[in-house]
Amino acid sequence: MADVVFAAAAAQYKDTIESTETARTAQTFGHSLTFDHAQAFDHAQTPENAQTSENAENAESAATAETAETIETADGVENAVRAEAEASADGAETEARHRRAADAGDTASMSVLGALLLRRGDLAGAEPYLRGATADGDRAAANNLGVLLHQRGYPDEAAGWWRTAAVAGSAAAAHALGRHFRERGDEPAAEYWLRQSAEQGHALGAYALADLLEHRSDVGAERWLRAAAEQGHREAAYRLARLLERNAADAAHEVFGRPGLGPRTGAEPAAPRRTAAPDGPVAGPDHARGGEAEQWYRQAAARGHRRAALHLGAILEQRGELKEAGRWYLISAKAGEARAACALGFLLRDAGDRESAAVWWLRAAQDGDGNAANALGALHAARGEQQTAERWYRAAMDAGDVNGAYNLGLLCAAQDRTAQAEQWYRRAAYAGHREAANALAVLLLQAGDPAGAEPWFSKAAEAGSVDAAFNLGILYAGRDEDRTALLWYERAAAAGHTEAALQVGMALLHHGEEQEAERHLRCAAGGGSAEAAFRLAGLLDARQPPPGPPALGEPLPEKTECEEWYERAAEQGHRRAQVRVGMLAASRGDVESAGHWYREAAESGSRNGAFNLGLLLAREGSEREAALWWTRAAADGHGRAALRLALLAARRGELAEGQRWCARAVELGPAEVAERAARLREALHQELTA
Repeated sequence: MADVVFAAAAAQYKDTIESTETARTAQTFGHSLTFDHAQAFDHAQTPENAQTSENAENAESAATAETAETIETADGVENAVRAEAEASADGAETEARHRRAADAGDTASMSVLGALLLRRGDLAGAEPYLRGATADGDRAAANNLGVLLHQRGYPDEAAGWWRTAAVAGSAAAAHALGRHFRERGDEPAAEYWLRQSAEQGHALGAYALADLLEHRSDVGAERWLRAAAEQGHREAAYRLARLLERNAADAAHEVFGRPGLGPRTGAEPAAPRRTAAPDGPVAGPDHARGGEAEQWYRQAAARGHRRAALHLGAILEQRGELKEAGRWYLISAKAGEARAACALGFLLRDAGDRESAAVWWLRAAQDGDGNAANALGALHAARGEQQTAERWYRAAMDAGDVNGAYNLGLLCAAQDRTAQAEQWYRRAAYAGHREAANALAVLLLQAGDPAGAEPWFSKAAEAGSVDAAFNLGILYAGRDEDRTALLWYERAAAAGHTEAALQVGMALLHHGEEQEAERHLRCAAGGGSAEAAFRLAGLLDARQPPPGPPALGEPLPEKTECEEWYERAAEQGHRRAQVRVGMLAASRGDVESAGHWYREAAESGSRNGAFNLGLLLAREGSEREAALWWTRAAADGHGRAALRLALLAARRGELAEGQRWCARAVELGPAEVAERAARLREALHQELTA
């Protein structure tokens, strides 16, 4: 019965068993088992989640470091492996020979036989032999007797025998004794004995000492993790890689600053994380340490550590080595790592194989991975399968992923289920989801509740939501609180928000700060804002003298920078930019290009584009088509187009039609056009009444 009750203790201390031969050689032997830990995979939605995952990984590592994973590196059986090998080679005859010698009082045989029986789980059979060998001063037997007693539930008596063996030089006993004291909270004693074990070259002792030091944030942990890893301890290799990666990332952040968060539109579901390391790729002066981390991940992964395989896959994916990354993800996923299955799903999706991706996401989601559940929800939502999508989003939420609630809010909002959307946004926002807080504020603002929206915008912005900072700028600008609005626009712009940079640039232009305005407009234009590109071009255009007409026979002048920015805005459909590009082309004598851009603008509804296109066509002799575009421009309120139509009608002798367009031109203006149209109307009237 005691053997059943203390089975867990037996597994924990199995690695400390010694045999007689080890007392003479002080050597440990490797024995691989299949124990693993897990670490957070990074393809999620919020930094909050990444931090939670990292903390969970550390807690899990600390909780299990001295149990299953330590067994895989070494038994702690001092030469019992050799004795067991002999027994397996010669069968029962070898064991019987040891038994006869042990029964005859041979100390070495008693120690070896006791170790074999102990490893086999025959505690009752092992005990008398181990006690006999211990009485004869056998160090290994003393250690193994301690293991046996611990398994029987007598930890204090076990510690006594471990102390005896450790004092006699047993590294395995010192390791077991150190763990014994750590379990009882006596860290000074634990450190003393673990250090004794580690300094004798015992891999498990080095790993346990590193774990203790790392728990205290002692920089010495790295040295002992490295010592254990170099002896083939896969969990030590994994944790050394994690430590090196974190140190490299911290050093990079100190040099380059924490990375800014890009803008989120809130228009699509929050997606799972894409990399295993929450701190992202290693950069800067400690890149070499990041490379060393990869080497240790490889060593641990090659020895079957599924979490190391996950991290290795993530590093390779970041480098663009997708084939090898997929291979390590597959190895990790097949070993039961849900996050690797999720990551493999994303690689397959990006390769266009959505069906296979869904298979791996399903596997990961069924193992409780919220990221994969969110990915399945997004997949079904894209197919229009709203009920299935909702089911997976709920599964993500049940798995503890707050993004599930946020995505449910997005799903309900897309179906105009506003009340339910608000409910889910609130749930995610109260759990700290910043984009949900922003979405909730937008919903409240649209419902006419700016007072209710403002605190949620503020909460989201303070948590790092770039969109919320921009939205606060809009909110304050709507109240004519321009100074406060500008502060929030500047905050969003500093984090890379394109429209915020445009607003800052426009405000600075208004105050005459052209240099600073140009910097922000360049940022916004580079981020894809057509309006920013147009305004930047206008700023540059105002600084250069107007070009003169090209001399006969001279080549067309090269495009200026301002024209390139006008063209970039024009290519994005900016109508005023299209008109301006046409005008610049016309000034260079490039009639074909001018006509193209005038037509683009006119067909998009620009009255100036229609007017200019009419002028171009009229010069080329196409008055009928010109009249069509002037008519469209005049109908949209362009006074000069109305005046042109009046002149065209007068030349044709259509006096009444000319008077009608003159009246329209007088109505539309501007003053110069109205004056000319009035004179023409009077002349036409005199002609009609003559």
